[in-house]
Amino acid sequence: MSFFNSLGRSMTRAQRGPKRSPTPTSTTLPPESQSKDNSGASSPVAPSPPKPLFLCSPFVEAALVKGNFKTIVMLPKYVDIMEWVAVNIFDFYTNLNEFYGVIAECCTQQSCPTMSAGQTLSYTWINQDRKSVHLPAPTYIDYVMTWVQNLLDDDSVFPTKSGHDFPQSFPSTIKHVYRQLLRVFAHIYHAHYKEILHLRSEPHFNSLFAHYLAFGREYELLDMKDVKGSSSAPVGIGQLWEKWRDMGLLEG
Repeated sequence: MSFFNSLGRSMTRAQRGPKRSPTPTSTTLPPESQSKDNSGASSPVAPSPPKPLFLCSPFVEAALVKGNFKTIVMLPKYVDIMEWVAVNIFDFYTNLNEFYGVIAECCTQQSCPTMSAGQTLSYTWINQDRKSVHLPAPTYIDYVMTWVQNLLDDDSVFPTKSGHDFPQSFPSTIKHVYRQLLRVFAHIYHAHYKEILHLRSEPHFNSLFAHYLAFGREYELLDMKDVKGSSSAPVGIGQLWEKWRDMGLLEG
């Protein structure tokens, strides 16, 4: 089902949770960013990197939901598609923010000097001068989460009153939000999955991410190039997508 061809009426939603506390480094600019390959010339005799833990059994199979995730992302009968997407975006953001809050003390400027998401991939940020800059992961994630929180609090973007419609730009805004939240997922899997395992939260985190991927594919909010990356700078979670697809959790 295409989300971008559907512009419907708005519906009143339940009151949102408390606003995320801003930080001195937060920016009000939309987080337009791009990925760059940070690897130099690789040696043909270099050993292969170890297999990520999130791709190893039994962790890759850990989930709270059994079966295909498509069944839980389908548009319910009589529900407006815009409202359905908005509510799910709020839930994805809230749950991801809570997970990151738990492991945030392990994500520092020293441990994560770049927004890494693969062996040769770090995301860059477009600053006010329209230049790509590398940021420490906690700073990058703070920018993303603060920007999304501000959007959720903006009634002109996420209307909460009866009779107020979603803006024409809502689909493109949501796609951009989806891309940025995907990068937060990608960094946590790449750099902090050990902390997730230490908390014994891998079934919860895997289920949240699989739900996120299934929803994004169902409503055309995800580009596969963002999930998989390029041949020279692959995204670590791209292999997870393929593994879950082969297991029948996700549809290709």
